[in-house]
Amino acid sequence: MLKRFFKNTTRSNLTTSKFVVFGLLSLTLTACSKEEVKVKPPAPAVSVYSIQSQSIGGYREFVARTEASKEANLRARVEGELLERRFREGSFVEKGQVLLRIDPAAYEAALSSAKADLSSKESGEENAKRNLKRANDLINDGYISQSDFDRLTTEESQAKSAVKSAQAALEQAELDLSYTTITAPFSGLIGKVNYNVGNIVSPTSNTLATLIISDPIFVSFQVEESTYVSYQQEHQGSNSDEGGEFDISLRLPNNSEYPEHGKLDFADTKISEGMGTVELRTVFPNPHNIIIPGLFVTLILESKSKEEMALIPQAAVQEGQQGKFVLIVDENNTVKQRHVVLGRRINAMWVAEKGVSIGEKVIVEGLQKVRSGVEVRGVEKHVDPLVGTISDIDDKSVDSSKVTEPTISPSATTDK
Repeated sequence: MLKRFFKNTTRSNLTTSKFVVFGLLSLTLTACSKEEVKVKPPAPAVSVYSIQSQSIGGYREFVARTEASKEANLRARVEGELLERRFREGSFVEKGQVLLRIDPAAYEAALSSAKADLSSKESGEENAKRNLKRANDLINDGYISQSDFDRLTTEESQAKSAVKSAQAALEQAELDLSYTTITAPFSGLIGKVNYNVGNIVSPTSNTLATLIISDPIFVSFQVEESTYVSYQQEHQGSNSDEGGEFDISLRLPNNSEYPEHGKLDFADTKISEGMGTVELRTVFPNPHNIIIPGLFVTLILESKSKEEMALIPQAAVQEGQQGKFVLIVDENNTVKQRHVVLGRRINAMWVAEKGVSIGEKVIVEGLQKVRSGVEVRGVEKHVDPLVGTISDIDDKSVDSSKVTEPTISPSATTDK
């Protein structure tokens, strides 16, 4: 009886279980038959910059050295004690200004002696002239011999020579006395004095001080002989001013740009032995004496004939195994990778010689969030061409309209 009961019960439960399984399967199939609705994530926002153009010319940099346009080493021309200094070291002095004085006592005494000697010689000459005149009147009457007349003639001639010698000695004494006062031969800046008051100086002493003119200032640099010869061949017979087809500028040792422009002034007449270079010199205005002689500077030559070239911000440039590249957002808001050939760097911008076109949008911020082929939302930004600051279009930190000409950054690497 019990077995039969449990057996019947089991069959009944199995039947119930089958209905439950079929019901669940039916619900599952019904749920799967409904389409799932997927929410597409928003495209990531990136900052983009519209590539602009600028007139760029052929360009090259040279290491150069500044020189005074005029320089005088002041030296003692007579011996004596240095009595006085009448200028402040490093100051500007006028032409003819008294700078140094050497003790004149010995030279004043020599001048007085020379004057007295000349007076004596002039008296002797007058006496010799009178004697010769009397002899000339007497010789015709036979009152004086020919030998006496010849002697008086000789004495008169010697007296004249003695006067001339005394006059020369007097001039030398006056010149020596004038050398005790050292004046500025031209207006300029005077440097450090190498001898203090009280020192004995002489013509064999070193330079007392150096006077220079630094406005204008010379800037000398070296050019390879092959480059120089090629330039001469290209411009032979040209009537234009030498170097007039270049814009010449300077970058100072603190990496700042010198505001004045220069011009080519001189080219040496020979090649430097052992170096294979020729020295050229440019001249720059230096009204505020910002540039001093002896500075190492960067001389920048850029051709006046220019062409429109694309500029891209440094922030957009990346580098991989195949070289430098940028990420472009095309008209479909899709990111594309472009390999670029870069020229020189102008402050915060690179000259793009190949790879991009003017007007294309290059990503400058958000590079880490995207890759090639991804759809993005580009937010156009302004990039300061001087310092590279990225800002909103309506909130430019620097008014780029005030920047008319580019200045050259320390990282310019390409010569054209």
